[in-house]
Amino acid sequence: MMLADVSRETMDKLNRFTALVEKWNPKINLVSRDSLKDIWTRHIEDSAQVFSLAPAGGHWIDMGSGGGLPGIVCAILADEHRAFEKVTMIESDLRKAVFLRTVIRECNLNAVVKNDRIENLSPLDANVLSARALASLERLLELGSPHLKQDGVALFPKGATWQKELSDARRTWKFDSEAITSKTEPQAVILKLRGLERV
Repeated sequence: MMLADVSRETMDKLNRFTALVEKWNPKINLVSRDSLKDIWTRHIEDSAQVFSLAPAGGHWIDMGSGGGLPGIVCAILADEHRAFEKVTMIESDLRKAVFLRTVIRECNLNAVVKNDRIENLSPLDANVLSARALASLERLLELGSPHLKQDGVALFPKGATWQKELSDARRTWKFDSEAITSKTEPQAVILKLRGLERV
């Protein structure tokens, strides 16, 4: 999903979010300085395509949300489409959690932030689970599986080494996977996984 079809209100929220990223970034390094110039392609559209692959309904959990990618973008798009009952972002860094809460308040989003380590949390029953640039696929499955419903879907953007990560993860996990080529970076994919089970 690219952003041509969103409402003016949604575009206003996305603009507000990018302004906040630009304002906070020098202090807490939400995204790399180089990628800030291309924030719309590298971060907003990249996150929007993750949203477009998710089945609607229930609870979306974004692990290690950092600067709100894809969590905040998905929460903004979910509000327009009434797509999810709630979006939960998990972020252990207090300063980044404060940033996320500021965006949620200023953009009036239906989302919450848990300022904790993922492994400390009780199961959160996600219908959709996402994480971007957080850890290897194997580690993401270890962290995320307690929080994903049995029929839930995991969406993980991955770079050029995604095939190796996939085969490494298959040593300890069984799952159905689909690799969708990224629209913003040809060598990258979004891995869509279902039916997670330890080997």
